Amino acid sequence: QVQMVESGGGLVQAGGSLRLSCTASGLAFDTYEMGWFRQAPGKEREGVSCITQSGGSTYYADSVKDRFTISRDNAKNTLYLQMNSLKPEDTAMYYCAPQRGPGVCPIDNLKRFGYWGQGTQVTVSA
Repeated sequence: QVQMVESGGGLVQAGGSLRLSCTASGLAFDTYEMGWFRQAPGKEREGVSCITQSGGSTYYADSVKDRFTISRDNAKNTLYLQMNSLKPEDTAMYYCAPQRGPGVCPIDNLKRFGYWGQGTQVTVSA
């Protein structure tokens, strides 16, 4: 069965850093583009970042550019998100998911990603 397990979230002060991990199982990880998404209370889930199969191209939401870095280790079936200079508005539940629809990292179209896990909570205090 396909499964995504996110980890690495926690409580940090503004300006701090966290490194999130997503371990995938049950699918050929290196054949999928992978994305990170987040959802704050009362808001819709939004795309944060995406990376192509071999890591050759990356994409970021404007709100996190120059602060977050996405990467992957296909040998470990693991996706990462390095989060620096965190802000209170980054507070959300963070999810990873493989792309299952058309296009190249269509991060703004959540319907083209699937196999959602339970997420990992990131809380940034002022």
